[in-house]
Amino acid sequence: MTIGFDILARDGAARLGRLTTAHGVIETPVFMPVGTAATVKAMTPDAVALTGARLVLGNTYHLMLRPGAERIAALGGLHRFMNWPHAILTDSGGFQVMSLAALRKITEEGVAFRSHLDGSRYLLTPERSVEIQRLLGSDITMAFDECTPFPAERGQVEESMELSMRWAERSRAAFEPRPGQGIFGIVQGGVHPDLRERSAARLVGIGFEGYALGGLAIGEGQQTTFAMVEATVPYLPQDRPHYLMGVGKPSDIVGAVRRGVDMFDCVLPTRSGRTGQAFTRAGTLNLRNARHADDPAPLDAQCRCPACTGFSRAYLHHLTKAGEILGSMLLTTHNLTYYADLTADLRAAIREGRVAEFELAGDAR
Repeated sequence: MTIGFDILARDGAARLGRLTTAHGVIETPVFMPVGTAATVKAMTPDAVALTGARLVLGNTYHLMLRPGAERIAALGGLHRFMNWPHAILTDSGGFQVMSLAALRKITEEGVAFRSHLDGSRYLLTPERSVEIQRLLGSDITMAFDECTPFPAERGQVEESMELSMRWAERSRAAFEPRPGQGIFGIVQGGVHPDLRERSAARLVGIGFEGYALGGLAIGEGQQTTFAMVEATVPYLPQDRPHYLMGVGKPSDIVGAVRRGVDMFDCVLPTRSGRTGQAFTRAGTLNLRNARHADDPAPLDAQCRCPACTGFSRAYLHHLTKAGEILGSMLLTTHNLTYYADLTADLRAAIREGRVAEFELAGDAR
C-alpha cells in the first residue's frame, strides 16, 4: 500500500488525523520543519526530533543542484544521508524555479533554467522531478507545478493552472508506487475561486494520495489565503490529507486548521530563530531589544525546550547581540518546539471539540 490517512475526530471543518508512511506515523494537524538542503538550519537531526517533529521537508531543486540526486541515492538515500529516520516530504522544485525569473524559460515540456550556483543549464520536467524525488527516497513526493506569481492577470493565472494540471497528469504517470510512499497533487488558480475549483476537480480526477494548496502565502494576505482555502477544501477528497504549502505564522495555521487543512511548512520559525525572534505563548519576542538585557526570566515558562529550561532572556539577548551560533541554535530549537506544541494543542482542541475557542496571544516585544 501507499501512504495511509485516517481521520480520528472532527470539530467543524477541523480534522484530527493519522498519516502513515514508510518511516513512521504522523499525527495531524502537523507542521513540517523545512530542511531544504538536507538539513534544518542550526539543528541536528536529534534536536529536530526532540521538538516533536516526525516529518521534515526537503527540496528537489536545491538537492538536484547540490550534491545531486544520484549521489544521494548512491549514498543510501536522503534519510540515511541526513541521518533522519523519520518521514520526509520533498517539494517538487516548482516554487524555486518560479523565483529564478530571468534565469528560466517555461515550455510545455518543463522548465529550462540556469543554476543560481554556477550558471549551468538544466531542464526540469515533471518526469525528472518525480525521478529525483524517487532517488531521494521521499515518503511524500509532490507533483511538479508552476507556482503562479502574485499579482497576475486572470488569463495568466488560468494558463498557468492548466499547464500545472497537465504536468500533474505526467507527474502521476511517472510516479512508481512503493509501500508507505505517495504523491500529492497541487491545486493552483491564484486568488480566483472558480479556477481553484476547476484545478481541484482535475486533480481529483487524476487521483493522488494527498492534495496541496499551492500558490498562496506569496503576498495576497491572510484573509485572501483563508478565502482560497474555503473555496478549495470542499472540492478535495475528505479522506485524504490537505496540505497548505508555505504557511506560515501561528495565526495562519490556526485559521487554516479551522478550515480543514492538515499539513503545513514554512521557513518562518527557523529563519526567525536565526534573526533573534522567538514565538511564545505570550506573544512574539525580539531578543535584540534592550528590554531583555537584564531579564532573568525564561522565554516561555511553559515551554519544554532547552532554551527555556536552561537559559534566561538576558543570556539569549547577549547571544543574539554577539552573533553567537548558540543563539541561533537555541532560538531555532525553541521556535520549532513552539510550533510542534501549537499543532499538538490544536490536535487536543479538535479531539475535545473546542477548536473554535482556540486563541493565540501577542505582538512582537
